[in-house]
This record gives sequence, C-alpha cells and structure tokens, in this order.
Amino acid sequence: MVREVEQAASAHLGREWRHLGFADLKERASHPCGIFSGEPFSVFVKLYAGLNGFEQAAAEVAGLRFISHVADVATPVPVCDGVIATKAGSMLLSEALPERGCGRGLPSDSRTASDYADIGRALARLHQVLGGVSGMPALDGFFGPFRLDSRPVGTGRWADFYAERRLVPALRLARDAGQVTPELAAAIERVAGRLPQLCGPEPVPALLHGDAQQNNFVNTPDGAYLIDACPYFGHQEIDLALAGYFHPVPEDLFAAYREIAPIDAGFAERQELWRMHAYLAVAAVADGARWVSPVLDRLAAATRQYS
Repeated sequence: MVREVEQAASAHLGREWRHLGFADLKERASHPCGIFSGEPFSVFVKLYAGLNGFEQAAAEVAGLRFISHVADVATPVPVCDGVIATKAGSMLLSEALPERGCGRGLPSDSRTASDYADIGRALARLHQVLGGVSGMPALDGFFGPFRLDSRPVGTGRWADFYAERRLVPALRLARDAGQVTPELAAAIERVAGRLPQLCGPEPVPALLHGDAQQNNFVNTPDGAYLIDACPYFGHQEIDLALAGYFHPVPEDLFAAYREIAPIDAGFAERQELWRMHAYLAVAAVADGARWVSPVLDRLAAATRQYS
C-alpha cells in the first residue's frame, strides 16, 4: 500500500515522491485512514475495504469534483485519479489539508467560534447553486455504507423526495437490521405520510453536501473544506440540520450562514424531521447500544413531535 501511495503521489507531482512518516487517524473516522507525510504535500488516504469499496471511493471523489466545479467552496485535491484498487481494498487519495482544530466530537475538540462560522459560510455558498428539481440522477452517492437513490420523484415535490428517497428507504434498512420495533416503524411511517404538511414552504432545490455533519468539514487557515460529500439538490435545511445531529453546533455556524443566505423561521421546528433518516441509517449499522439507544430515543421523540 505504501508503494501504491508513493507511485500515485509521484505521478501526481510529476517527479519522485517519498513518504516520510504516517499518522494514523483511525480514532477519528469510520474507515481506516491516515496521512502519509511528504514534500511538497502530504497524502491523506482512506481505505474502503467492503465489497463495494471502489464504488464508494469513486462516488466520493466524483461528488467532491462536481462540487468544486460548480460551487465557490473548497474541497481536497485528489491525488492522481483519486482512487486506487488494492488487494486490501480501495484507497481514496487526496492532498492532506492543514487542519486547524479537531471537530470529531472528541474531548480534544479545539474548534473556535470562527471555525464554526467558516463552516456556516461554506454551506451557504454551496447552497447558492440552485437546481430545477430535487435529486441528482447523474451522480451515485453513499450515505455511510448505504447507496443513495437520488432520482427525482414524479411529483417534483421536496416532501415526496424526502419520503421516497430518504426516510422510507432508511426505515427499511433499520428494520431489516432488526433495530426498529414494529411500533416505532409504524410511527415513522405515519410521519412519512404527513410530510406534505410538515415540510414547510416548497424550497428552490439547492446543491447539498448530503452528509453535512460537522465531522465532514475540515477547518484550515484558509477556511472550511468540504469532505465526505454525497451531493444532490434539495432542501437547504437538511444540511443545516445534519451539521449538529451527532453533536450540537454553536449558533456561530447559523449566524455566519445568515450573512449569505436566509434561514426560514420554521427551521428550528423542522430540524429533527430532517435528521430522522440519518438516525435510522446510524441505527442500521451501529455496533452496540452506545450508538443505537440514543438515536432510537431521538427517533421516538421525533415521531411524537411530528405525529
């Protein structure tokens, strides 16, 4: 694997590149990953070891390339083609970023109010790119290990897209994993049926990060970079809601967002609605009660709020 990284970095640089060391970041990610240090750049490597690992890595690279081409936001630079298939799995490679602050929800989190404001501004700039309909038929995407179906729905309404392409499929995954009781599943289905009344004003579809939890931004001296994106067009509020669905984010993020774009007054009431599909996805893959119990509690609370 080291040889593969050095060969890709050398091709990317146009001359020989040798790694000088390795920093393991496995404690901060759901996939094995780390940084091979070198000059004039270091290389971030993430390993996808699953059966569809190459597809996941390729989809991530394609999504970030699309965002960088159409939006005024920063994304990592892929090294060479960005993806290498190896016997151990598929590796995603990009130029490592000069990270400032750790936003992984760890006790060592050193993000400042300014860092969170940078994330808010990055999201607002991303959302300035508008589309005609919710969805993204031209790009595959994954939410964690799950393939996303982002085909537009027949009605074109956001409420129907959210129900048919996000909430109901996520419920199916969690139910198949044995994590959702019949009672909770029925309550979530009732919420899905009420979405036209719950979703608020019909939005103009905006380009979304797709998995905009705060961990999927890297703060640098030049501002916030987007990582781990699965872009599609849809309701801006879903990105804003996901920013804090693992750990709360400070108001600085939303205040900075409002410097560029408005946030509807009803967003606070809808925030948990947009998090329900993410809670279900976490429940479907989480290992142990430490992760499953809290998200199931939040799902139950959401069904009571929106029933």
